[in-house]
Amino acid sequence: MEPIELKVARIGNSRGVRLPAKTLERYAIGDRVIMEETADGILLRPRREANPKLSWEETARAMAANAEDWSEWDTTSGDGLADITWDRPPLRQVAEPRANYHAQTSKKRT
Repeated sequence: MEPIELKVARIGNSRGVRLPAKTLERYAIGDRVIMEETADGILLRPRREANPKLSWEETARAMAANAEDWSEWDTTSGDGLADITWDRPPLRQVAEPRANYHAQTSKKRT
């Protein structure tokens, strides 16, 4: 989108700009916008209501309702990973054994 120069109009003690109707329609802007001041300038964005998060059960139900095709993921079973032994090798000692330190009691200085 190319920059558009807008006229700043006086509105009481404030100032305002008029946004083109097509821009308002494109971004579904109603009677309010969110303004953010950034390092690059002023950002106006549509006010959006936060979508409530689904629980795991609701998410699983929604996924099942969409009947998504996951058959492409079946090809990963032929990648050979199932044939690899995943046993961890024994840990190597890379430092000297820990010394057996005893806590020293602090003596009060007089």
